[in-house]
Amino acid sequence: MSMPKGFKSEGGYATVSSEYDGNDYRTIAEIMTERGHKMNHATARNVFLRAMKKLASPLCELYGVTDINQIDKTARDPRFQESMIEMFNDMNAGPHKEDSDGSTIMVA
Repeated sequence: MSMPKGFKSEGGYATVSSEYDGNDYRTIAEIMTERGHKMNHATARNVFLRAMKKLASPLCELYGVTDINQIDKTARDPRFQESMIEMFNDMNAGPHKEDSDGSTIMVA
């Protein structure tokens, strides 16, 4: 019996999409391991979902939602994840300059 692909949520399947030029969890884990942070794909997914939960929690609280199960459900929802990606992409599309260490930073 084959394993299902992705988690079926009300908003669709929560899978990693290349629509935003991103990496899948296995690729992220390989990159992190190469950089000295031993990681497998399940850990990469858990770290991603933990970050989504940190973003979802204060947003849910703004709307009076404090139930941890609802916050978890929001964090796992692909529509929420896509909205966070779009928001960060919009933030990064603003004016940039190169920092002294060669990294790119946003300027106001």
